[in-house]
Formats: sequence, structure tokens, C-alpha cells
Amino acid sequence: MISVVEALDALFALVHPLDIEEVPLDHAAGRVLARDVAAQRTQPPFAASAMDGYAVHGAAVAPGAQFHVIGEAAAGHGFDGAIANEQAVRIFTGAPLPQGADRVVIQEDVARDGDVITLRDDLDGNAYVRPAGADFLAGDLLGAPRRLTPADIALLAAMNIARVPVTRRPVVAIVATGDELVQPGETPGPDQIIASNNHGLAALLRAHGADVRLLPIARDTHASLALAFDLARGADLIVTIGGASVGDHDLVAAAAGARGMERAFYKVAMRPGKPLMAGRVDGAAMVGLPGNPVSAMVCGHVFLLPLIAAMSGLAARPAPRRSAILTHDLTANGPREHYMRAVCEGDSVTVFDRQDSALLSVLSQANCLAVRPVGDPARQAGDRIAVIAI
Repeated sequence: MISVVEALDALFALVHPLDIEEVPLDHAAGRVLARDVAAQRTQPPFAASAMDGYAVHGAAVAPGAQFHVIGEAAAGHGFDGAIANEQAVRIFTGAPLPQGADRVVIQEDVARDGDVITLRDDLDGNAYVRPAGADFLAGDLLGAPRRLTPADIALLAAMNIARVPVTRRPVVAIVATGDELVQPGETPGPDQIIASNNHGLAALLRAHGADVRLLPIARDTHASLALAFDLARGADLIVTIGGASVGDHDLVAAAAGARGMERAFYKVAMRPGKPLMAGRVDGAAMVGLPGNPVSAMVCGHVFLLPLIAAMSGLAARPAPRRSAILTHDLTANGPREHYMRAVCEGDSVTVFDRQDSALLSVLSQANCLAVRPVGDPARQAGDRIAVIAI
């Protein structure tokens, strides 16, 4: 068996960032920016008012000073002209400052009589002007790689970027295997169960940027598995679920081997998830996950999501961890790294008593995995341990 760290290193060696494509701005959210993008304009492109009020010469501002209002400026409709020392332009938020103005006196600090304004005694000292380029300048860069957030999309729009260079979505083919499985909505036989891992993993990977092809269930025959691999052709990553162990009905390794699989490793010192297999087959990276529902989903968080991120052009690194304070005691851990379903609330973490790898109901209640290193000693309430958000 190899360690989780060694398994991740081997997986990262199987993949590389995918090609770059350009997509419309409205389709770029959640995608990974593939190269730096330069702003096509300055924002704001002119000095603009930050409040409703009156644009004036700042040097002429004083309690009791009077100005003659000579016009109006609104967003999208600037004042066409310049102002002298004792003149003012009625201005609204976002409007460009008239030539000669460098301050906005807010309307609350003004008494107006016809076209004459008088400044009140308790003047607000702020200029209320947004200088040209206060946000960004033409040529400023939004750096890559980064997964684009809604705020990034707003920034790209303001930069006048209509098409965005992003890394192509990884195409992932998911194959659940086993005679015991039927699809949700079907009626299982007396010895069958509903396939759940493939649907859970598909949802997880789609939520993190993959283009998922959910293939039909492969039966425990060489012919059915061969057909599944045929259907997976063209994928960047093939994920099989179940059949990766050493039992008489665990045929995935043999089926992959028949197609010339270059195996990277088999078995990882972790729980749940020990019977994990990886390599390359038919030009694609392949990961063979265990069949237990929780094992497959945990491996999805620990291995598949970092792999998808690396293929999308982000840094090749493990799932992010933070520390949290245990709310109760834990017994010592054994010879495999343990990923325990738990709930984090603020800075505290509570680990579920039941950790059987078949219990999806427990996984559904969890929002993190508490990570116990190999040989981790008994822990007490108040100790800090590492957690991975899920």
C-alpha cells in the first residue's frame, strides 16, 4: 500500500492542464481562467461623483459660501462645459465631474433658493469624487489561473471583456459496475440494490467544473466491462466504481489490463477507500474506486476533486484542510489514514460515532471529514485536528 500523499502525486503525474478555449462572458462563471486578461478600458473612465449634490471648485468651499447653479450632470449625461469659481453644477451619483470641478458638496449640506445655493455651516469635509482609474486602469490584469467567481465576472464585464479564455472542462466518464446494481427508479431484484455512487460522484464532479458522462452500469462480465470502456473513449478521465478489489467477481483490473492499462498504483493506506486503483488506459487517466458508497464519495473529495482542479489548470495540490477543536474524545487511530465523517460548527468539530463505509445517511449529515494520520494517538476534547470541508 502507498500513502495518500504518494497516491495524489501518482495521480497528478497522470494528467496535465487541458486545452484553452474562449467562451462568452455569461458562460464563464465557475470556469478556470487560463491566461491573464488585460482591462480594455479605465474604470471609472472619468472623475465621477460619489454622491448626489453639487460639483464645485474645492478651493471656493467654505461655510456660507454661495454658488450659482449653471446646469446639471447625471449618469450617462454629463454637463457640457466648464465652471468658474462661484459656479456649481447639480450632479448625481455616477455622473462625470464638469471641467473645473474637483469637489462635490452633498445636497444635505446645501440650502437652495432658485439657482443659488448656500453652503451650510457644518460642512462634510469629504470631496465625494471617484478619481478616473480609481478601480483599475486600461491594461491592468486579472491574473490566471483562477476559478472565476461572480465578482470576477462583474470585473471582467467592467473591463469590457466579452469573451474569456478558460481551460476546457475535463470530460469524465463514470462507470458503476456490479450485477447487484440497478438504476434509481427501477425495481431491484431480491439480491440487488440501487446504484448511488455514480450519481453522487457525478453531482460532485459537475459542481467542480467537470463535464460528466454517466455511462450505463457495467455487469460483472468481461464483455460488459469491455463495452463500458468502449463507451468511455474520448474522456479525459475514466472513473470506475466497484470491482477494483481481488475477489472472483472483481474484474475491472483485468478488463483495463486487457486494454493495455499502465497501472500507477493499487491500494492506498486509508480508510475508507483502501482498494483504490489508478493508471492510464485508452489515452485517458483512470481511477478505479471502491464500491462502498461512502468510500467512493470520500475518494471523490480526497482524490478526484484535486485531479479535476489540476486538469482545469489550477495548482496540483491536495484538498484544503483547516484545523478544528474536538468536542469529544477519540480513540487512537490505526495503520491507515482515516477520513471520518463529522460536523463542523464554527471552530468546533464533532465526529460521528458510526463510521461504517456503507452509511450514506451519515455522510449526508456531515459537512466535513476529520482526518486522522497514521498512528494518531488518542485525542481528547479540546485538541485540534485537521478537517476537510465537503
